[in-house]
Amino acid sequence: MRKEKVIQFGEGGFLRGFVDWMLDIANEKADFNGSVVVVQPIKNGLCDVLSEQGCVYTHLCRGVEGVDQRKIDVISRCVKPYEEFDKYMALSENPDFRFIVSNTTEAGIVFSEADKFEDAPAATFPGKLTQLLYKRYTLGLGGFVFLPCELIENNGSELKKCILRYADLWGLGEGFKNWIDKDNIFTNTLVDRINTGYPRDEKIDCGFPDKMVNTSEYFHLWVIDGYEDLFKELPFDKCGLNVILTHELKKYRTIKVRILNGSHTSMIPYALLSGVETVGDCLKDKKISAHLKACQEEIVASLDMDKKETEEYAKAVMVRFANPYIRHMCQSIALNSVSKFKVRVLPSILDYEKKYNEAPKALLFSFGKLIEFYKKGTPNDDTVATEKMQKGSVLEILSDTSLWGEDLSRFACEVEKYANS
Repeated sequence: MRKEKVIQFGEGGFLRGFVDWMLDIANEKADFNGSVVVVQPIKNGLCDVLSEQGCVYTHLCRGVEGVDQRKIDVISRCVKPYEEFDKYMALSENPDFRFIVSNTTEAGIVFSEADKFEDAPAATFPGKLTQLLYKRYTLGLGGFVFLPCELIENNGSELKKCILRYADLWGLGEGFKNWIDKDNIFTNTLVDRINTGYPRDEKIDCGFPDKMVNTSEYFHLWVIDGYEDLFKELPFDKCGLNVILTHELKKYRTIKVRILNGSHTSMIPYALLSGVETVGDCLKDKKISAHLKACQEEIVASLDMDKKETEEYAKAVMVRFANPYIRHMCQSIALNSVSKFKVRVLPSILDYEKKYNEAPKALLFSFGKLIEFYKKGTPNDDTVATEKMQKGSVLEILSDTSLWGEDLSRFACEVEKYANS
């Protein structure tokens, strides 16, 4: 009988296809011998469906590498705080629980003064968590290791801040705050995997009626900062899983944003102007795929990081883009392209310029196509950015510090050639 070691806030496809998938492998290939209790963080969710089939489901990793089908049985049970608050709070009593994982979306790690300690439960995820932690503290038990998967920077640190604010709001005392600080470990993490969820238009033989079939790409990356002894308790290192313990989380975030997200953003306007609809089709188009490769070469060259590491990640990105099981629409990626370009692509242009004392031609071509897309294509952005891009000249657009954070007029001559080509 496995011990219940993990409390998981969230029953959606990502956690089931990322964390639970990993823990299932750790049970099979290493000595984890643990199970997960899933907490449904909102009123309406999938826990009833999951429970009806014994919390067992099928996960498929699919890509150019092939198909790997796996029956996941790491979840022991589900708890719904809005219907079973006492059962939820009773989780605090089990000393075997060591880890808390979560994926409550980017909007989940928030503080609200409207939450009350006596609510059953508090509305926010950090509020619910504070209620559970306070009971754990009053029982004299040890704390937890937090492994949040929400896609915000410093997710663990932000979660801890929210909990401490609730401790002050609810007057839970300095002793509790000290326990939070000293007996609990809040790691900051970065997760990377495209999860494609339930395959609605397919018939998959699972060997049993499975309403919770889940699918993802093969690629997975979990970067964790803040707990050097993690592998002693979670033996991911013995399973061949791509989990990295590091104090350089910022480096990995930069690599992901610049290479993965930056590749998307630098390619999409050109693709849409060329009538290409999906990322997969971009790789089949000779002109666009050549442009994408040139952009990636400049992005990698702009980074002051291990070249082998960044080149390998760039190659993995190309494999992921070519995944025949993922239909990623270019138009959906084009949402808010101005702000995306500023965060994902512009830093590579500026770093390349600084490093080589010249501008990167492929990325400036992307800049030109971005402007052309707003003038001739179908942009979907806020009204201010859209109006400035549509009505301004190339020089006016590049000079607008409200769009880019600095004056980029020095690139105007080069970009103007590409914006009208």
